[in-house]
Amino acid sequence: MNLALFPLNTVLFPGCLLDLQIFEARYLDMVSRCMKQGEGFGVVCIVEGEEVGEAAERFAAIGCEALIRDFQQLPNGLLGIRVEGARRFKVSRARVLADQLTVAEVDWLADGPERPLLAAHADLAALLNALAEHPLVAALGMGAAVGGQAALANRLAYLLPLAAEQKLQVLALDEPLERLELLQDLLDRLQGELSG
Repeated sequence: MNLALFPLNTVLFPGCLLDLQIFEARYLDMVSRCMKQGEGFGVVCIVEGEEVGEAAERFAAIGCEALIRDFQQLPNGLLGIRVEGARRFKVSRARVLADQLTVAEVDWLADGPERPLLAAHADLAALLNALAEHPLVAALGMGAAVGGQAALANRLAYLLPLAAEQKLQVLALDEPLERLELLQDLLDRLQGELSG
């Protein structure tokens, strides 16, 4: 399947919301096409290059489909869109079009089934509840309680101030339980560094 890509300095996760300001012609055209066809576009994390101007030189091979949920004209005159992360994908081949829009052939990645939270996840769930009280998180409407392991893992990985490489490690895992275990491990290491 061919998917237009929007390389950003962020990692989008399924079920998570992201607000974007669109001002470059290539992305205005892409958003218009997506809205007409009821399709999404792919968000990939930039490894090398910039968000603006020439197409990013290198980006992560794993990304997340973004579905447009809302749009508005912003006070600064730019188009504001809110997208929700949907399916994960792996880029098999990418090419840059004449207008500098990157289009890729992608393979959709299968997620493990959603499973209920376990007692062992209580601390991670409490951490998400604490993060949900932050004004920026509340503004995105991502403060609601989560119902399962995948939702908890995706939201925590998205909201925590982890390095892009760490977020990509989490996004690449198919099983929600493995994502939660990796997040717990990353948090334990971070706490060790802070107390060390």
